[in-house]
Amino acid sequence: MEAARDREEQHAGHGGEARAGTGRRIGVFICHCGSNIAGTVDVRRAAEAVRGLRGVVYATDYGYMCSDPGQALIRRAIAEQGLDGIVVAACSPSMHEATFRRTAEAAGLNPYRLEIANIREQCSWVHQEEREEATRKAIALIASLVEKVRGDDPLEPLGTPVTRRLLVVGGGIAGMTVALEVADAGHEVILVERGAQLGGRLSQIRETYAALSPLAAPLETLVERVREHPRIRVLLESEVESASGYVGSFTVTLRPALPAAALAGDRGESNQAIGGTQYEVGAIVVATGYELLPLSRLGEYGGGRVADVVDALEFERLLADGVLRRPSDGRVPRRVVFVQCAGSRDPEHGVPYCSKVCCLYTAKQALLYRQRVPDGEAIVFAIDVRTGGRRYEEFAQRAVEEGHVLYLRGKVAKLFRQGDRVIVWGVDTLAGRNVEVAADLVVLAAAVVPSAGAAELGRRLRATTDELGFFREAHPKLRPVESLTAGIFLAGAAQGPKDIAETVSQAGAAAAKVLGLFSRPELVQEPTVATVLEELCAGCGLCVSACPYEARSLNPRLRVAEVNAALCQGCGACVVACPNKACVVRNWRPEQTLAMVGAVLGETPYRSPDAGE
Repeated sequence: MEAARDREEQHAGHGGEARAGTGRRIGVFICHCGSNIAGTVDVRRAAEAVRGLRGVVYATDYGYMCSDPGQALIRRAIAEQGLDGIVVAACSPSMHEATFRRTAEAAGLNPYRLEIANIREQCSWVHQEEREEATRKAIALIASLVEKVRGDDPLEPLGTPVTRRLLVVGGGIAGMTVALEVADAGHEVILVERGAQLGGRLSQIRETYAALSPLAAPLETLVERVREHPRIRVLLESEVESASGYVGSFTVTLRPALPAAALAGDRGESNQAIGGTQYEVGAIVVATGYELLPLSRLGEYGGGRVADVVDALEFERLLADGVLRRPSDGRVPRRVVFVQCAGSRDPEHGVPYCSKVCCLYTAKQALLYRQRVPDGEAIVFAIDVRTGGRRYEEFAQRAVEEGHVLYLRGKVAKLFRQGDRVIVWGVDTLAGRNVEVAADLVVLAAAVVPSAGAAELGRRLRATTDELGFFREAHPKLRPVESLTAGIFLAGAAQGPKDIAETVSQAGAAAAKVLGLFSRPELVQEPTVATVLEELCAGCGLCVSACPYEARSLNPRLRVAEVNAALCQGCGACVVACPNKACVVRNWRPEQTLAMVGAVLGETPYRSPDAGE
């Protein structure tokens, strides 16, 4: 360790004192990143070259700058060289910018006077066979960041208060789980449900698959806990009308969800939102659930026009009756055909994705049917059977072995009525032959699709939905329960098809995120946001309409633009829109950008002993 330190101190060049008046003594630290950078870029030559840049009084290279010794090297140089600006030439800022800024802050340097020059992803990795060109490019990138640091101001993080109240949209298993977790931790929760009762789709399902555990009693207990909880306010037949604000401080307007005609008359005691009621909340959880693809969109399967063709939720209702009877004539069905992937994995007629839960609930329903009608016959048409999950494969096998359910690998081509039977034309791909089955009842495992109105709700909340209509997470692996809008979280099938266990797990994760947010005394936000030079602002309002985050408004008295720093994301759209150049992003001023471009083009003056800087 000491030998490495001695080598670095000997190798580090001291460019002399920066001239008075610039207020900058900049240190440059170039990372080898093992061979990721040093294998392509001549880091020693780069360090030697940048020592001559104006303002640079110290430059060195090291094997791994993000390591503890590398960070110690930076702290030591700040103290010994009196550095007030740092450039770290290393990997992408998204990897270690926060690490290096904490290092600088620990040494007493304002962290916003530290910049990262990305010479790995943007240089060495893309020029692996061009060492000379890569080295020149690395020097130019470092020079551009030196110019930026020269213009950086010391900034302080912005603090905003937190409203410790949660809005949950959706009263299914996901929404109720989140509400109870957060309320039990001592925070107020407003639970908004568009329907007339809590429970969501769970109220339409008799048993879970795998364990075949009845759901009615546990669901009733859960609903009762929510209704009786002193910190949970339940608003039924209500929906979000609009939302504004930012993480920690949202203003949400609620309204009745049903048409006025449907609400007429004496409804007795109502938990419905009064139109235009506003609530201040610090976070929002979207738990709007799912729907099944309408049978009317499954014409090739006779959906909506052939009697005794039902979807899975309707079959759950039939199972709940005392005796299983088919809808058309009340007869007990002696042969039931289950059609999987009805609309799923079918981009031409339905949706392109797998609905994830169909294989297992089909196995469950087929097994329950055989228990109800011991002399009945259950036939399943399936492309394949997907049973990912603990004990799920064993359950699917149980349907075959215990329930004697017949699985045919192949798709159904057509369904039509013939007398009092439903004729199913399909194919058995394993046997290589066409199949015709005369069924008493056909159950379609219709695709799971987003809840109606999900896309519109996303627009009101500024929470993005994907091309399929499900709410989009910030990152599928690293931030799976956060939306792209800070402070808005996702739970359950609003994000995509999920079973009950997955839904409850994600609801718990969303609740944990909310509680983490509510545990902070205040929220800390990056200060690199837009500001307005009032002497240049003409009050034209172009920046207001250009801002994608609704962070700008016009002051009606002063007729100048104002910025809500808590909403601003520093994207710079206002800077482009402003004809007077009155909009500026902190530490990204136009003169800084032009100086950086000049450095890349080789126009940056080097320090001259005679002319100074």
